[in-house]
Amino acid sequence: MVSQLLRQLCVVFLLTASGLSFASDPATAPIRVVTEELPPYNMAENGMVTGLSTEIVQAVMAGLGLNPKIEILPWARAFDLAQHSDNVLIYSMARTQEREHLFKWVGAIAPTTWFLFSLSERPVWLNSLDDARQYHIATVNQDVGEQYLMAHGFQVGKELQSSSMYENNYRKLKVDHVELWISNELNAIHLMRKNGDDPETTMVRSLPLPELSSEEGLYMAFSPGTPDATVERFRGELDRIKRDGTYQAIVKKWLQNPSG
Repeated sequence: MVSQLLRQLCVVFLLTASGLSFASDPATAPIRVVTEELPPYNMAENGMVTGLSTEIVQAVMAGLGLNPKIEILPWARAFDLAQHSDNVLIYSMARTQEREHLFKWVGAIAPTTWFLFSLSERPVWLNSLDDARQYHIATVNQDVGEQYLMAHGFQVGKELQSSSMYENNYRKLKVDHVELWISNELNAIHLMRKNGDDPETTMVRSLPLPELSSEEGLYMAFSPGTPDATVERFRGELDRIKRDGTYQAIVKKWLQNPSG
């Protein structure tokens, strides 16, 4: 009897020492939170991550008693990490048919409206997407705008000039390296103001892109290896802050002042 008890205690000790436990719950495992530099939705300021989407994500995590570090990475890296690592939360991401099966979606966190933009000093007027094929267009590597244009036959290195940062693309537009820039409207307004330009006099909305635009817009989502229970906890808390008005207050604040 004593020897059997000793054997059981040894098994428990070995499992504990190796990081396993009978009481371990995958749904309580630490999560990693990743995003990109996409002002005013997510951005680094004074060593802190802020923005419209960030405040929504932080409100959800606070409601769950969580406060993980938010990492800003190049979008292609964040996107890859969220596909292939467990317990990774990624935002702000457009929910497209191509991405639907790649992630476990929590919910919408920010509205977005997309355009092809040009500058008022060199305006480009387009009647259709096909009209844009004769121009060079600034895109961000693997973001939804670039993926959208590629799905319509545009090619990186030909019509598309791909970059790792949205701000680089506005600079390309300013110095005439490209004639067009694909971006969501809030991002465009923020970057123009940050560079000392007035969007009211600088920005030309050359072509609206309704297929990319919606009130739901951008989402938060988990990697496919994340436990369903974790996803449901986040989904429930996001629904709660939408019911109590927290979500609406954050969105209203940033829509009124995209520069934060």
